[in-house]
Amino acid sequence: METPYAVIILGAQRSRHPQASLTRLSSSGLTRGSTHEHDARMAGYVYIITNHKRGTLYIGVTSDLERRIWEHREAIAPGFASKYGCNLLVWYEEHDSIATAIQREKSLKRWYRKWKIELIEGFNPDWRDLYPELW
Repeated sequence: METPYAVIILGAQRSRHPQASLTRLSSSGLTRGSTHEHDARMAGYVYIITNHKRGTLYIGVTSDLERRIWEHREAIAPGFASKYGCNLLVWYEEHDSIATAIQREKSLKRWYRKWKIELIEGFNPDWRDLYPELW
């Protein structure tokens, strides 16, 4: 059984600090590092990659986290992440649907940089590359 963990959820006001609203969710909701299979209505993942600790941050969304991070690491597609050498997975979150993952990605992209760093450091204080630990 997967262990529930705290997830920071941004309130309705942009000026509100994300740490003000912590929610504990069960394994039926958001989960960390899930290894179970998903069907066509599958989960979505929101992730943050960087080039080094406290470096350039890239926030993305995908239905296949392992494949997408591999693509970033191999610089398969040109774009922001490859331009700045962002290939270290430092944070991710699984959602029950891709729609909620997209909504969360859009929300995180509006956060202040400080909030994003706090989110990463609450999940991964050493800024380890989490990709090798996924599966």
